[in-house]
Amino acid sequence: MAAADYLRRLYTTFQALIHEIAKFGLIGAIAYVFTVVVSNSLHLGAGVGPLTSLGVAMILAATLSYFANRHWTWRHKERTGLQRELPLFLALSVVGFAITEIPVAFSEYVMHQHSALAYNISGNLIGTGFGTIWRFWSFKRWVFLEPEPQRTDDAAHEALV
Repeated sequence: MAAADYLRRLYTTFQALIHEIAKFGLIGAIAYVFTVVVSNSLHLGAGVGPLTSLGVAMILAATLSYFANRHWTWRHKERTGLQRELPLFLALSVVGFAITEIPVAFSEYVMHQHSALAYNISGNLIGTGFGTIWRFWSFKRWVFLEPEPQRTDDAAHEALV
C-alpha cells in the first residue's frame, strides 16, 4: 500500500505537468503525422529538396499546433495576445526547426545517406525528438505564461513598503 500512496502523491504533485505533457504530446503526434505526410509528399513525391520539404511541412504544422496548444494544452495560461504569442511561438519553432534539420543535413550531406529510410530516421525520428523537447520547454517558458497573481490591497501595500 505504501507504493500506491507514494505514486498517488507523486501524481498529485506533478498532475498539471503530466496533463500538459500529455496534451502537448497528442498535438505533437498529430503535427508529426502531418509533417511526415507533407514532407514525404514534397520530397519523395514531388522531388522537392529534403531540407525545403521538411521546412515547409514544419511551418504548416507549427501554425496548426500553436492554435491547438493555445486553446487546449495551455488554455489556463495568461492570454497575452495573438500579436505577441504567435510570432514568438513561430520564432521558437524556427529554433526547433533548426534542431530538427541538423540530423537531416548531417545524414544527407555529411554521411551521404540519400534513402527514404535515412531521411525519415534523421528528420522524422531523431530531429523531431530533440526539437520536441526544445519546443515544450521553450513554449512553456516564454509563450504561454503563468497568470499574474491577483494583487490584493495587502500585496500592493507590501510592494510599496
